[in-house]
Amino acid sequence: MNSVVRACTVAYNGRVNVLKSKAWLSTAFDPNKSAAPPSIEFDAIWDTGASASVISKNVVTKCGLQPTGMVNVHTVGGQKTCMSYLVCISLPNKVGFPSVKVIEGGINGADVLIGMDLIGLGDFSVSNYQGKTVFSYRIPSVDRTDFVKEVNKAKQQETGKVGRNEPCPCGSGKKYKKCCGA
Repeated sequence: MNSVVRACTVAYNGRVNVLKSKAWLSTAFDPNKSAAPPSIEFDAIWDTGASASVISKNVVTKCGLQPTGMVNVHTVGGQKTCMSYLVCISLPNKVGFPSVKVIEGGINGADVLIGMDLIGLGDFSVSNYQGKTVFSYRIPSVDRTDFVKEVNKAKQQETGKVGRNEPCPCGSGKKYKKCCGA
């Protein structure tokens, strides 16, 4: 693997409905040409329902950002035109993105919204084990998560056999009789 794998995990003491972490933002930069500019800490919400990452007016002001253009955005409230910016986003545990196009918009409860433009670059998982929420993210993606495959494999190990009409434990999606049991 050529890329350095980076990961961050955020754990809560109870079950939560909004996934938050810290995020540090600054103006965008080319890491091959210059050192990272100073960054400012903000609260971020992770949103798999948002196609793009969003920053608040507060981020624009505090970081002294200059717009790079205008973008038509489709939201729950309808279509509108928003300013776009290039920023550097750093997440916990040195997970970073040196040049991200973001859109200025309103965000309830935070100044940064991490959207699918960033989440989709890696692996993202949410667990609610024993009443506690934990989410974890790594970049780049290094494996395929398949809970059905895990459950089928565990079931096979417990019983020592697989029913002919059950999904094949290899994860193909086929029935066992049409796959490994053929």
